[in-house]
Amino acid sequence: MNSELPIPVANPDSQVYWDSANQERLMIRQCQACKELHFMPRYLCPACWSTELEWIQASGFGVVHSFTIVRRAPMKEFDHLVPYVIALIELKEGPRMMTNIVGQDALETRIGDQVKVCFEARGPAAKVPQFVRHLAKEVAN
Repeated sequence: MNSELPIPVANPDSQVYWDSANQERLMIRQCQACKELHFMPRYLCPACWSTELEWIQASGFGVVHSFTIVRRAPMKEFDHLVPYVIALIELKEGPRMMTNIVGQDALETRIGDQVKVCFEARGPAAKVPQFVRHLAKEVAN
């Protein structure tokens, strides 16, 4: 658990997302009008501006679209993690999300790597979706 790291602050648009993360489920939004899937949680569909949105559970699998290695922490709370990887993940369902790649081999991350979601505890009642690298054959299962 990383109790010294910032805890997510939910708002009405993201409450379901964070509640689901605490249950170790990765949720994204789907527009009922145009069927577009999207991430970040928001009130309107970014494709057609409809308010007819529903939450669906994502598979938790994706591919590294881009990444960077942070070697200087932006805040003192992150000093002990340096170096660490921030990545843009293209979820299997299509939307992209910014996150961290964690695990012993995180610094070996490359564009195109297969990843799967994991959940990092923050404090006693919050979890944050992160991703770990894994073998491509796990995606097929």
